Amino acid sequence: MADHKLPRKEVAPRPGQTELRVGRLTKAHGLKGALKLELFTDEPERRFVPGAVFTLQVPTTSKWHGKTIELIELRWYNGHPVGFFAGVDDRTEAETLVKAILWVSQDAKQLPEEDDAWYDHQLVGLSARRDGVEVGTVARVDHFPAQDLLVVRTADGEVLVPFVKAIVPEVDIAAGTVTLTPPAGLFEELPDDDDSEAAEPEAAEPDAAGSASELEKPED
Repeated sequence: MADHKLPRKEVAPRPGQTELRVGRLTKAHGLKGALKLELFTDEPERRFVPGAVFTLQVPTTSKWHGKTIELIELRWYNGHPVGFFAGVDDRTEAETLVKAILWVSQDAKQLPEEDDAWYDHQLVGLSARRDGVEVGTVARVDHFPAQDLLVVRTADGEVLVPFVKAIVPEVDIAAGTVTLTPPAGLFEELPDDDDSEAAEPEAAEPDAAGSASELEKPED
C-alpha cells in the first residue's frame, strides 16, 4: 500500500491536491531531539528527505497545533526510522511531539510509482464486486500493523475485507471497481450447524392414565 489519505476536514487541501498521512512520531530518541517514526508510506526515501515539510495533526491543546515541521535528516537505528527536525533540539521538546501524525500534500491525480499500490482516496468510492455483482462500495481503508482492511459499505452495514491478493485480486481504478473473492460468511451469515441436524422428536403427552403413549409403529 502507499501513503494514506486524510480522512478528516482539519486540513483543507488546495485545488487538485489531497492530503496524505505518511508517518507518526512515536517516542523521543536520545537527548538531541530525535524522534522515532512509524511510517505510513512505502516511499520513505521520497517523502522523508532533508527539507521536507509536514503538516502536524495534534490535539488543539498542543503547542504544535496548526503548525508545520521541517525534516533535517532521517536515520535508521536497528532497522527503525528516526527523524531529526528543525527547532527540536532536545528530548524535552521532542516529547511534546510524541503521537503527532505527519501529513503532506499530493497531486490528487498522481499514482504511486510501484505496481499494485494505491492511495486511499483512489480506493474510496469504488464498486466492490463479487462474481460480477456489486455487493457494496468501498467507504474507507483502515490501516493496522498486521494488514490493511477495505471497509465495504453494504445494505446491511459495513464489512471489513482484508486487503490481500487472495481476497482482493483486482483493483481497476479506470473501471471504478474492486474485485473480491471473499471467504464464505464474510458477506452473509452461514447457517448454524444445529439447523442441519434433525430435530429431536417431542415427548408424547401423557394419556389419561398418566403414562406416556407409545409411538405407533408403521404397518408393514
